[in-house]
Amino acid sequence: MNSRYILPKKSNFVQVSVSDVDIELPDLKNITESKAVAIGKWLMKFIEYGLKNNSLSVNNIMPSKADFAYKLGVSLGTMQNAFRYIEDLGYVESKQCIGTLVRDYTKPVVMMRKLTSKRDLASDAIKKYILNSNYKVGSLLPSSRTIATLIGYNSNTTRLALDFLCAQGILEHKFKNANEYGWELINNDFDISVQNIQQTKTLVDMVVKDLENYISNNLKIGDNIPSHAKLSELLKASIKTIHDAIKILAERGIILPRRGKYGTVVMKMPKEASMSVKPEMSIFAPAKDTAFYHYEKTQNKIKRMIAEEYDIGEKLPSILEMSKMLDLSPNTIRKAFHNLAKEGYLVFSRGRYGGTFIIDIPEIEQQPFKWLAVNPQYIFNEQSTSN
Repeated sequence: MNSRYILPKKSNFVQVSVSDVDIELPDLKNITESKAVAIGKWLMKFIEYGLKNNSLSVNNIMPSKADFAYKLGVSLGTMQNAFRYIEDLGYVESKQCIGTLVRDYTKPVVMMRKLTSKRDLASDAIKKYILNSNYKVGSLLPSSRTIATLIGYNSNTTRLALDFLCAQGILEHKFKNANEYGWELINNDFDISVQNIQQTKTLVDMVVKDLENYISNNLKIGDNIPSHAKLSELLKASIKTIHDAIKILAERGIILPRRGKYGTVVMKMPKEASMSVKPEMSIFAPAKDTAFYHYEKTQNKIKRMIAEEYDIGEKLPSILEMSKMLDLSPNTIRKAFHNLAKEGYLVFSRGRYGGTFIIDIPEIEQQPFKWLAVNPQYIFNEQSTSN
């Protein structure tokens, strides 16, 4: 299984620093296209110029998206979309566990293991929608949000797909900036196979299949699967992709993710229809449920802090400061803040004097959750005693 996905080592490549990007920054205020496309075209110029004057070489690793986002003053999501745009045009190539490599853009794009993404599937779905709706050249399509609803994909994926079709010369965006309207059909000379859409697999789909094969060949019911990091190494996929694949297998009842040291356990073999649950497994709630209580416990702790130490209008510590104070991850604090904002206790403000401000004081009446960790051996001892 592993031999199919052998990847070169990152140490074999030269990493480019964002400080090496010395071309003039793009003007993102006076543009007639989305920021992602404008930045993508700027990156293309950087690569073309670098390869021409030998300051860049094919297979150099591009600076990280986060470094570019900081340099240009845009969101990480915008940079991700810009990188995807230039990857579609053959200027870079994304390598699992390595980074984004500079390509020779004059040569044809070679399909890699990642095959088809959700964006590609959404692009095919939009093409199908255009053909089935009998749009003529020059017709304006609905907004990206409307198209997203019609094809069954989220707004961001749909927007990526629309930008991709613009890069292919099928659509043109007539409105300025990131306005969701103004998608004009400029070329309807394309074909699409409905069967091909149905059968195309994303990288996550393939990793799900690989995980099923790994479980069938190496594990039995009740065994713990390896860690995300170990599976990432075995299957040559990113930890994020492994996480998404495990989530799918959990929804199918094949595995049960458990919080903390208990790990993720096999509940049934992939080809089995029924699920054989060991008695000691029945005491564990799914990780999704326990995560809910984990976040609620954090929210209650912050509520108590607000009620006892703060007044309306005062500013809370930053997410990082609160993370250190409560010894919790920044992501846990961030989710707790957003949930408390939905409940009407907090409000967020941007800018130099921004932050997280208190707009209401919560009433503290609830008792904190208390958790009991049960040793699985306890189940067997109880059963032996009762028998």
